[in-house]
Amino acid sequence: MKPQMKIGTRGSKLATTQAGHVRDWINEQGFNTELHIVTTAGDVNMAPVERIGVGVFTTALREALAAGECDIAVHSFKDLPTAPDARFELIVPTREDSREALIARDGMTLAQLPEGARVGTSAPRRISQLKAIRPDLDIRPLRGNIETRMGKIDSGELDAVILAYAGLVRNGYGDKATEVFDLDTFMPAPAQGALAVEARIDDPAIEAIRSVQDAAAQSAANAERTVLSRLEAGCTAPVGATSRIRETANGAELTVRGGVFALDGSTQLIKEATGPLDQAVQLGESVSEALYAAGAAEIIAAK
Repeated sequence: MKPQMKIGTRGSKLATTQAGHVRDWINEQGFNTELHIVTTAGDVNMAPVERIGVGVFTTALREALAAGECDIAVHSFKDLPTAPDARFELIVPTREDSREALIARDGMTLAQLPEGARVGTSAPRRISQLKAIRPDLDIRPLRGNIETRMGKIDSGELDAVILAYAGLVRNGYGDKATEVFDLDTFMPAPAQGALAVEARIDDPAIEAIRSVQDAAAQSAANAERTVLSRLEAGCTAPVGATSRIRETANGAELTVRGGVFALDGSTQLIKEATGPLDQAVQLGESVSEALYAAGAAEIIAAK
């Protein structure tokens, strides 16, 4: 049997479930891996993410990986800083559904929520889009794991919460969603639903992570992340991005769509670009340039 490798992960149920999928996929390719829990600052500090810093959930994992405490690290790709880290190779395995989901009391959709309903989310991107659709809502700060967030509905503290549908599905809570938003209606975070799996560039674990790479999913996620990085915006900025891959007679075609949103819901800038999948990064650059030309920098600065 091949030597055992440790997969570093946060200790939350969502993180260990995601890392567990990666472990199983890698082991199915003939490797031998196990999970290793790494505590991060974001797990012990419940302040809003924009206050405690971009990359709060990933820095500790990366440092543990660099120090050899683990051989592989699994992140939610949307949580990573946009700047690449030259110490590691990053791959994206099969991607989950990238859409946003509403979980509301009494099975309600967003349109059915009563005036002034209390909706939980701390993400500026979600807040701005909610305000654009339903300016009457009472939007409340929200942190914690999926169970904690959903529990605020059961306790009566909130009427609804907005969560990534991918996290619900991975944890077996997909049926809790009372509405899953169309990508054209509610834009998710860049690379939402995608996992980022890293190994040190000089380590044999690279062979293991490459065995589960989904090249098309990685190209699409990279295009979305390019929109964010070229706007020089962090993962807590009011920036969304999504993409679609379509097979054509001339090969795979990628459409990248990006949006920048004023926090008060008053302004939404949406741009898109379409081209060959192998030009994913260039398509992301095109979208970010169009957004910048339309005034995106001023909206981001005013968040």
